[in-house]
Amino acid sequence: MPRHGKLFRDAKAKVPAGVKFEPSEAVQMVKDLAFAKFDETVDLATSLNVDPRKADQIVRGTVVLPHGTGKTVRVLVVAQGEKEKEATDAGADYVGMEYVEKIQGGWLDFDVCVATPDVMGKVGPLGRILGPRGLMPTPKGGTVTFDVGRAVKEIKGGKIEYRVDKTGNIHAPIGRVSFEPEQLSENLGALMDSIVRAKPSAAKGTYVRSVTISSTMGPGVAIDPNLYRRSG
Repeated sequence: MPRHGKLFRDAKAKVPAGVKFEPSEAVQMVKDLAFAKFDETVDLATSLNVDPRKADQIVRGTVVLPHGTGKTVRVLVVAQGEKEKEATDAGADYVGMEYVEKIQGGWLDFDVCVATPDVMGKVGPLGRILGPRGLMPTPKGGTVTFDVGRAVKEIKGGKIEYRVDKTGNIHAPIGRVSFEPEQLSENLGALMDSIVRAKPSAAKGTYVRSVTISSTMGPGVAIDPNLYRRSG
């Protein structure tokens, strides 16, 4: 079992055991307890009452965080013709069909890949490379689209994609420790609202089991999950 350092143990000791906080209180606590010398990411971890082994209980979606993630996102757009200019004008970092061959050669210096539907025949075989890394364009993720300009602007503006893992949990960033408390609270609210709205009809009983936020190096702070429970 890994042992945590003294700074982590000291921070964790300041989190009352068994207490579940209001979102604004939890955000402030995470900021106060952050101790790393870099601008840590603030992450959300939520446990859902779903069985991801069943197709009708997979939870996934996208949301544009009101204040972004604080991370500079490198966007690749695989497109041709006029869509290349549209992508470039929207701020894409890399644009063109030549990147299909580059990826096959091992190039992966990007964070999100957008592709137009007409080139998916060439992008599809890259699934074995991009899929395991979560970089494969998908229609559900809004990254397979002819509206590449809008896709690039949303991604650059703070759009993230989330998906429940095999244990029924969702992990996603909501900003940086340097963000104002209100910014983190609003990002948290937008993400949780999206997750609640994405509840599968096949999921029964209590949907949101737990909600925890933490900085990259800091301890988790629990939020009252009742705030995100809806009937249905």
